[in-house]
Amino acid sequence: MTSVKDRLGAAGYALGWKLVCRLPESWARAGFLFFADLAWRRQGPRVMMLEGNLRRVLGPAASGKQLRALSRQTMRSYSRYWLEAFRLPVIPIDRIMAGMHVIDEETLLANLVSGRGVIVALPHMGNYEQAGYWIINRGAGSFTTVAERLKPDSLFRRFLAFREGLGMEVLPATGGASRFGVLAQRLRAGRLVCLVSDRDVTGGGIEVEFFGEKARMMGGPAALAVQTGAALLPVTLWFEDSGWGAQIHDEIPVPAEGTRREKIAAMTQQLADVYEAGIRAHPEDWHMLQPVFTADLDPDRLAAAEARAAVGGGP
Repeated sequence: MTSVKDRLGAAGYALGWKLVCRLPESWARAGFLFFADLAWRRQGPRVMMLEGNLRRVLGPAASGKQLRALSRQTMRSYSRYWLEAFRLPVIPIDRIMAGMHVIDEETLLANLVSGRGVIVALPHMGNYEQAGYWIINRGAGSFTTVAERLKPDSLFRRFLAFREGLGMEVLPATGGASRFGVLAQRLRAGRLVCLVSDRDVTGGGIEVEFFGEKARMMGGPAALAVQTGAALLPVTLWFEDSGWGAQIHDEIPVPAEGTRREKIAAMTQQLADVYEAGIRAHPEDWHMLQPVFTADLDPDRLAAAEARAAVGGGP
């Protein structure tokens, strides 16, 4: 049953969405920055988790002042993501295409032109909604992605309709048909799949070394590459003053030797290495307000994940 709090939250999102699209952009931006700074000053649980993650990026030698300055920048960057996500339907497509600066986009487009499926694996960086809209209009056509199911369901349906209206096919992370099977079908048909994978949301992720610590990330991108032969391309994103930046990194190949799970683990570690380098270059644009490092995960959930891995579960 949907709680009153969830219903009020969904109504607030709906109202805010309409207002943000109707207000002058400068007014909306000022409002989002105000609330980003307010949340940063209050230093609630999500900001504390953000700072815990950023502490790993900065390293133990960084001062508390440096950490707080970076977390403020990141909260402002995160507010820009939401502002642009809400306003995406009213941002002129010419502005999106001209403002997107991509390094090595030919790597992605050449694979699609050849009829080979492509898996774009991303961390929670920059504005991946805008980047998705860019790649659709750049010539890749529609792509398929997976989204966490929000509460209440009416809010999730609103986000689903928004993304589908931009030309994306969105599969819910829980419930419904087998997501892995649908994604594999799309890849075998030479289509594009985009997956944000720097945090384990299923409890069955792969353990990796990340900023000198153990962390858990989704093994789905690597598993799909092993299963289908599609190209696995890491992508990192960041904000620029009046635009957006992205780098499409070299393909991560499937290892020639090892078990299926060993191959997936090795490829996921390579993804983590690329993410780490991208985050070090643009730490203020890594919007990770949830636990990703093993030391921060719930012990019961972690034990269940390890039990599944021991019997061959997971990707």
